[in-house]
Amino acid sequence: MKFKVLVVFGLLISLLAGCGSNPIEEDLLTYMNESLPSLSEQEFEAVALYDSVSGPNYTDDETMYYTILYEVIPKYRVFIDNLEKIEIETEELTKIHEIYIEAVNIQNSGFLTILTAIEEQDSEKINEANAKLTEARTMIRDYQNKLDALAEENDVKIE
Repeated sequence: MKFKVLVVFGLLISLLAGCGSNPIEEDLLTYMNESLPSLSEQEFEAVALYDSVSGPNYTDDETMYYTILYEVIPKYRVFIDNLEKIEIETEELTKIHEIYIEAVNIQNSGFLTILTAIEEQDSEKINEANAKLTEARTMIRDYQNKLDALAEENDVKIE
């Protein structure tokens, strides 16, 4: 009889342990291990293409224009669409994810503004585009910091 009571008690404890799981932890693990990895590759490809024609890699307006128009923007748009499709269960992670979505949309706007600047040969538009790209980078850092903090609060290790 005591053995049956111990078995039933053990089963109840096992079941209750599952009930106490942390939904934020589970959401973070799904987000970081399943949702983000393939999207990170998409983002990296698009940004690497932009980097290949900007800054120290800039050669001429025409190369930059056509690379952004036909390569960067289409790849970045697919990335944004996929990012916006991620389903998140918890409010805490949703708020942080929204920062990322806003940042990448601002960055995309910066890419589009570069196209307009080149078309119009307008240096003010270049300044506007650079400001958007800087704002987006700042927001992405904020997103990363908040994601790291949420992970730490919920004992999720980010590697």
